[in-house]
Amino acid sequence: MNPKSKLNLILHKVQQYWSGNAVNQNKGMVENLQRYGIIQSRKVAEVMETIDRGLFVPNGTPPYVDSPIPIGYNATISAPHMHATCLQLLEENLQPGMHALDVGSGTGYLTACFAMMVGPQGRAIGVEHIPELVSSSTENIQKSAAASLLKDGSLSVHSGDGRQGWPEFAPYDAIHVGAAAKEIPQPLIDQLKPGGRMVIPVGVLFQDLQVVDKNSDGSVSIRTETSVRYVPLTSKEAQLQG
Repeated sequence: MNPKSKLNLILHKVQQYWSGNAVNQNKGMVENLQRYGIIQSRKVAEVMETIDRGLFVPNGTPPYVDSPIPIGYNATISAPHMHATCLQLLEENLQPGMHALDVGSGTGYLTACFAMMVGPQGRAIGVEHIPELVSSSTENIQKSAAASLLKDGSLSVHSGDGRQGWPEFAPYDAIHVGAAAKEIPQPLIDQLKPGGRMVIPVGVLFQDLQVVDKNSDGSVSIRTETSVRYVPLTSKEAQLQG
């Protein structure tokens, strides 16, 4: 075999290994996000390496490209850079023992990341108004590194209108909203703990990712992080109609 053919064979084997090894592809995705400065925290990198995105996307879709992916029911799983951005913004409010709420939890990916960060002494709650997505996200989580947290109850996913939050485990140190609201729902502000932070896309045609911090006196401070494009936060019926 001539040197060129031998090199081509080696490259082919490397390509086969890369495309067949989800863990390495997931790690490569995280490394790219670090390389471009999206991930700046070691903790965020660790949790995104631990929770394999490949377990949370529909079969036949490329899980590690930096793009949102449709998951059915007119919903999507956000692009990896948006998940990383939200984890970075919420990191200080996702410490062990804290409570986190993921509104519009979809595939369960970010809910699982939250659960890994707050740990078994904390509480991570996903709320999704499409029951079929609640079922499939639970199955996704059961395949992931967060499975034990689902089993012990510190991680759970519920069917409901996320615009109303999930009062049972409020107040929350961290709230993430995975769809764009016309305005910030008051129940979510009410369920945010003093010292807590919410990250939520707001707007219709033009959307901003807003960071909502609740002060110790109960007042809120709001700032815009970046311009974004999300599916709308709406009722189950409106979402299914598209």
